[in-house]
Formats: sequence, structure tokens, C-alpha cells
Amino acid sequence: VWAAAKEVMQKEAPRKMTFNLNNEASYDNGLICGGTLEVFVEPILPQPTLYLFGGGHVSMAVAQTAHAGGFAVGVVDDREQFANPHRFPMAREIYTSFENAFEKIQPSAATYLVIVTRGHKEDMRCLGWAVRTAARYVGMIGSRRKVLSVYRALEKEGYRPEEFERVYAPMGLEIGALTPEEIAVSIAAELIAVRRNAEAPAHKKLAHEIARHGTNR
Repeated sequence: VWAAAKEVMQKEAPRKMTFNLNNEASYDNGLICGGTLEVFVEPILPQPTLYLFGGGHVSMAVAQTAHAGGFAVGVVDDREQFANPHRFPMAREIYTSFENAFEKIQPSAATYLVIVTRGHKEDMRCLGWAVRTAARYVGMIGSRRKVLSVYRALEKEGYRPEEFERVYAPMGLEIGALTPEEIAVSIAAELIAVRRNAEAPAHKKLAHEIARHGTNR
């Protein structure tokens, strides 16, 4: 039962299980009445929380799509005109300082971190913090070239290549997305895939390869 319950929690989906008690193994568990036992297990887990680092157009679209998909949303941007309730009415948390967010946010296995800032400098700050947290998902938007440049810069600050193996970058499923709304769909789909323990997308495996072989390629 415990093994099955663990699987239910991992998949976040309820399940009815039937156990046959007409065998000698049941004596080991004190179940000596015989017959069958039906157990319904429904996982009660914390709501997954998505923190968006950057409050631009893509971030707004991701917030709307992910919120519709069941994620609580938090937004971080050091510009108040971008991080505010008017732009993100669904956000439970809004931070207008990266440092303040780094201090107060405590990522867990139910936390998803998406980096969509306005530039490389901000990407570095956010990714450097994110990869050393317990977040379940760390993703960064950008081309392969941009991703590599951020990795190289962080390596110069003492980060190890293997620390980037967990990063989903370039972020989002490959669906040929062009508009902010389409990009949001690709990112939200990846978040759901990770939440539901689907197989890692091909480009995530590419990110693993980049991290394993270093960035000097």
C-alpha cells in the first residue's frame, strides 16, 4: 500500500487499488481475514507555485496560462511598472527587488522557477540563485548562444558545469512558438510535463549534454 501510495503522490492522480489477502504474505502484515481489500488513495499535495523572474510580455502570458493550469503565481522584477497587481492580477506574491525575493522565497519540491528577465545580467543573478535551491524546476528563456554565455559567466564566478544539468534551457517544448502567447503555451506545457513526471523533453537532454561536456564548444 505504501509503495502504491508513493506512486499516486508522484503522479498526483487518485487511484483505486485492490489487494488479494488470500495468500501467506498477508500474515506478515497482520491481514489474516482473507478476501480482498480495496483502497482508494487520493493525493493531497500543496499547490505548485510558479515564480516568474521578469515581468515582460512573455511573463504575463506565462502567468495567465500557468495559472489556468493550476499553478499559484509569484512575480519578481526590479521595476514596479512591470511587477504590479494591474499587470499580474492573479499573482499571490509580487516582489520589486531580486535580492528581497531571494531572501524570502524558499523553494521546495512544489516550486517552479522561470527566468524571463530583460537581460543577461539579470539572468545571471537569478540563475545563480535558482540552481542552488530545492526547486523542482528551473528554466531560462533564450537561445542556445545566450544560455551558453550565461553558463560561462557563472562558471567564472565559481559555478560548476554540472550545476546547470538541472536547468531547462532553452525553455519550453518545441512547438515552433513565435508570439508571447505561443511561447507561454510551450513553457506551461513543459511545467505540466515536469509536474506529471513525463519524460524529459529532447532539448532538456541537450542542456544536460552541454553541462556534461562543458561550455567551451
